[in-house]
Amino acid sequence: MIDPINSLAFSMQAKKGIYAILLGSGISRAAQIPTGWEITLDLVRKLASLEGANCEPDPEHWFFTTKGKPPGYSDLLDAVTKTPAERQQLLRTYWEPNDQEAEEGLKAPTKAHRAVAELVKLGYVKVILTTNFDRLLEIALQDIGIQATVLSTPDHINGALPLVHTACTIVKIHGDYMDTRIKNTPEELAEYPDTINHLLDRIFDEYGLIIAGWSGNWDDALRAAITRSPSRRFATYWASKGVPSVRAVDLIARRAATHIEISDADSFFEAITEKVKGLEEFSQPHPLSTASAIATIKRYLSEPKYRIQLNDLVSNEADKVEKVITEKALNMTASIDGDSILLRLQSYEGPTQTLLNMAFHAGRWGDLPQLKPWANALTKLCDTPNISGFELWIKLRRYPGTLLLFALGLGAVAREQWDLLNSMFNLVIARSNHEDKSALQLLPPWPLLMNQMDHIKLLPGRKGQYTPLQNHIEILLSQLFSSQFPTEESFQMAFDKLEILAALSFASSIPENRHYWTITGAYGWRSDNRQRIISEIRTDLQSMADNSLFVISGIVGKTAQKGLDNLNQLESFVSKLNWY
Repeated sequence: MIDPINSLAFSMQAKKGIYAILLGSGISRAAQIPTGWEITLDLVRKLASLEGANCEPDPEHWFFTTKGKPPGYSDLLDAVTKTPAERQQLLRTYWEPNDQEAEEGLKAPTKAHRAVAELVKLGYVKVILTTNFDRLLEIALQDIGIQATVLSTPDHINGALPLVHTACTIVKIHGDYMDTRIKNTPEELAEYPDTINHLLDRIFDEYGLIIAGWSGNWDDALRAAITRSPSRRFATYWASKGVPSVRAVDLIARRAATHIEISDADSFFEAITEKVKGLEEFSQPHPLSTASAIATIKRYLSEPKYRIQLNDLVSNEADKVEKVITEKALNMTASIDGDSILLRLQSYEGPTQTLLNMAFHAGRWGDLPQLKPWANALTKLCDTPNISGFELWIKLRRYPGTLLLFALGLGAVAREQWDLLNSMFNLVIARSNHEDKSALQLLPPWPLLMNQMDHIKLLPGRKGQYTPLQNHIEILLSQLFSSQFPTEESFQMAFDKLEILAALSFASSIPENRHYWTITGAYGWRSDNRQRIISEIRTDLQSMADNSLFVISGIVGKTAQKGLDNLNQLESFVSKLNWY
């Protein structure tokens, strides 16, 4: 039988955003936050002290016998404080840490709060219900840059955006501690306003449910909302320490829920988060499927008779990548910061893994007649529909094409296939303003993101780097292909050689009467590599003249002299770059 936590993790990963979480006082109790009832009893003690009475050992009984009614939160606050300022100051002591508590890490978000916030950040949870009055969950979310929509009164609900339009909505069913209308007595918990009931009915009908830290004993109105939910379209998981209460058992049966016995909320939510993240990584192309694709493409490259099969293999894999990118429907008006840029890059990188592995071997072992399927793939991945939004996000739709060109190019560099490489660079993959556009004009990082480089410098860990996107791509491709090179250093040399040859090929297409300009890259600041590569090309041009493969391929120019001029101008061009 599958472990219920594993089952929950599978469901969450497969159906992103369809589970809501219901958190009870047990979540915050671990942070030394008192429950609403504990606060009510403490207010009774304060009132008894003001009246010179002893309410122990049963404050609730003392209040009932002396006042003739059960203790009520709002009434007690009015009795022990005289002004709104006094009331707020008193309330803060229950939920906000004093200096000693802060030093001891009390009344702060727990590991459970942090794990739930991580699930929100990853997009697996969008709706959180809580019976707690504290703001620990909001703090945990703010600490990772998420500002949740908080609904704690009927007025909040009436004016709120629909749940699907917010990154995260927290419904504080019993109120917020800074509002004296919070609910904690049996009478207050017996019935909710219609506005809250309607919202709960929607959530319990439209979402699966994960319940933790809630006993189900005291909240009659909440139990009623769960009971009357008509739908069971998504599962319910109820986590509790030990045996659930009788009322909880009844709700578990009514909801056909799965009970999960846990040691504590911290380990429960941390386990779910780690398992979901693990499944997300596992959902990337399986190594065996990638290995099979590599073996297949090598076989198809070995003989011309496999021309049709090669075309179908590349086309089908490119279709898969395009479909995933299209189905992601990434927000083109999302706010731009370093983390969002990194997540956007990673969302495009995962689906391309198999295609990139195939491309490297095609660049290494293929020939010119076998280039057509890759031209079609590049064209397909560079076809950006007419969409509106921020320029950065729109341009990054072509990023999978950039990765594909680099993978093909690294394969060609590994085998010194300069004719194949130059043909790749000059493949016509789009048409803009009545002009054909080549892969080299659209895909390397500099032309891809011209005028957007300041944004790319926001990438985490890339502060102060001259070529942050090239550095990011190099690390990604190194993880995929460095094993195909003798050493890590030789892989980096191949990467720089690819960018230098791209720069030379681009410059060779510029009319002679035009000012020299070309594509920049990491070679611009890695001077040792650049000098070695340029010296190698110069030596070959000088010794082989027009018989040099660099000339025959056309990648540096049509003659050896033009190639040498190109090299000299490239060196002059690099010396004028203003990175330094």
